Amino acid sequence: MNFKKIFQFLVDLKLNNNKTWFKENEESYKEVKIEFEQFVETLIPEIRKFDNLIDVISAKECMFRIYRDVRFSKNKEPYKTNFGAFIAKGGRKSQYAGYYVHIQPDESFIGGGIYMPPPDILKLLRTGVYENTAKFKKIINNSNFIKYFKEIYGDKLNSAPKGFPKDFPDIDLLKYKDYTVIYKTKNSFWSSKDLNNNLLNIFKEQYPFNRFLNDAIEGN
Repeated sequence: MNFKKIFQFLVDLKLNNNKTWFKENEESYKEVKIEFEQFVETLIPEIRKFDNLIDVISAKECMFRIYRDVRFSKNKEPYKTNFGAFIAKGGRKSQYAGYYVHIQPDESFIGGGIYMPPPDILKLLRTGVYENTAKFKKIINNSNFIKYFKEIYGDKLNSAPKGFPKDFPDIDLLKYKDYTVIYKTKNSFWSSKDLNNNLLNIFKEQYPFNRFLNDAIEGN
């Protein structure tokens, strides 16, 4: 997998984030897109081996477009300067917990969980944590998990969420707006000969966290 070529394209794109340059370099974009797509294609069946909730079979179901929606953004640059894919039940737009890969020079990371869940899903997640607190704490405090994911990532409420007792001893675990974890990687991580094994080993450590969240959604 030629991540060096992908990184170089993204560096060039960051310096030339405009439609004219992109059109002139569209063939290069297609080449690196195929590289990333093939990489995601190799990950999906391996993740399915340990997470049977994953129902996607193609990278196209999981990959995000490089084109930005600038309609409501102050940043009018037309293109993202990263490649991303979310491997989860239902694909990239899933409301289920999954596995995320983010490729961006000097800012790459892997991880997943559930990012920006709608209110009904968020309430299910909080209820799951509230009713199974010991199990959730055992997962997030596991030494193998903490090796990669030291904290739950994202914004938190300042006070107890509506519908839950304010005196709940682990109320902080219910204040999250996202139940997401992130492991930041160096550029060299992606040039390792053992890249796929390294990635899959990290995702396997993340699996109990995802499983807990998905069980909460499905009422298990």
